Amino acid sequence: MKRTVLISLIVILSAGLGSAGYAWAFPSEGFHEIDGDVFDDWEICRTRASGDDGFYQVSEATFRPVIVFESLGENAALAYSLGEQIADEYPDRFQRAEAVFCFVRDRVRYTTDIDQFDYEEFAQNADELAASIDQNGVGYGDCEDSAVLLAVMYKGAGFRSAIVVGKSHTAALVYLPEYDEATAFFKLEGEVGWIWAEPTCRNNPLGWVPRDFLGAALAAYEITEEAIAMAEPAAAPATAVAQTGGGGGFSIPFPFFGIIFLLWIFPSLFRRRRRAR
Repeated sequence: MKRTVLISLIVILSAGLGSAGYAWAFPSEGFHEIDGDVFDDWEICRTRASGDDGFYQVSEATFRPVIVFESLGENAALAYSLGEQIADEYPDRFQRAEAVFCFVRDRVRYTTDIDQFDYEEFAQNADELAASIDQNGVGYGDCEDSAVLLAVMYKGAGFRSAIVVGKSHTAALVYLPEYDEATAFFKLEGEVGWIWAEPTCRNNPLGWVPRDFLGAALAAYEITEEAIAMAEPAAAPATAVAQTGGGGGFSIPFPFFGIIFLLWIFPSLFRRRRRAR
């Protein structure tokens, strides 16, 4: 029996920018270093997830994956267009969702940031990773790089997408409520039908969820075309994690700052999760 998992959706924002038309932008080329951290053209820190200028804007109360907005709306470029191309090629929504997932899974080779960039953490935006794939046929990145690329490509392909954060890991979610191949459905703000997209292992299918995250404390942020701005930390929401199905259910109250504490104590914020064999 499939499981239904309720997770806290930190923010669902209405689109701030029109979806019709977008300007062709380029990956950040103006990286500069301040006190050991690397910042991009938008003054977003690529070597730190926490803080108002961090690539995920992690605070004690919330998170906001601001790096995704570098590849949406007026900044949309290669990654978004790849999603559009797949949408044109696959009119069937299930085949299209699988094609987007497989594009990222099969073309991004998991590589730690320390090995690739000589930093414990270094986040790439979707267009930077897509450009590497376009030029070389393959890209290199870790879990947040793949999640960001997936979230943007899913938007380009006409899907709703989200970034989900758990203990020392991040992935993407896509809204596909009738996809029977998923091993679990997630409920965000009362809306069932979100499925996990975990491309960090070549054997993973769309909808497979690492066992560690079934019934675990998670937080998610639905992606919209937002302006890049330094966000003020929001008040800590009252959150709960519940799991139903399989002959019973339970509810676990879990304040969101507990999740953030777990994220803060890891030197490298996110780690790869392999599919169990």
